[in-house]
Amino acid sequence: MAKYYDIDDIITDEEIVAVIFQKAASGVGIDPSSETDCVEVGSKVELPFWLAHELQQRQAVSMNIPTSFNQNTRLEIQADSACVDLRSRCPFFYEFGCKIAPLVGARNIGPLLLSAFKSRYKEVLTKAHTAAFTAASKNLTILTKEETNLYEAAQSSMAAFKKWRMGGPRFQKASILGRKRKSTE
Repeated sequence: MAKYYDIDDIITDEEIVAVIFQKAASGVGIDPSSETDCVEVGSKVELPFWLAHELQQRQAVSMNIPTSFNQNTRLEIQADSACVDLRSRCPFFYEFGCKIAPLVGARNIGPLLLSAFKSRYKEVLTKAHTAAFTAASKNLTILTKEETNLYEAAQSSMAAFKKWRMGGPRFQKASILGRKRKSTE
């Protein structure tokens, strides 16, 4: 499941998922306020994704589509994807969507992820290249982890390009290399 050293993947696996138990389970102690350590068939419980996935593989539970991928989210993304706060719904929206889609049997999650990413990607790059610091910090609060990484990479590449264009280290390195070549000839 999780890539051993990838902290983002580990955190993604901690997302909470609603499940319905298909088999009774005893000795699990999911609800501390319950007098028994038993979960009845048909019980609705919220579990971390990693546990829900393992239980689903054993056909003990069935997973519901998480609320971060429900019809309301889909409609908001279709209306104006750049303004939707995906981070508050799921910080790892795209990664979690890719993991959960085949397990819940929802064929509409894949196209939702693709359309959201394509439209938001353009916005992320545009804002990274043009936004001032105050606008940028406001913008970062609604971006998912993957989008934040893209934003920071775009800003870094833009800063490097501006430095290069202004005659930064490229001339110094070239002149040093030129001297070395002349001395060796």
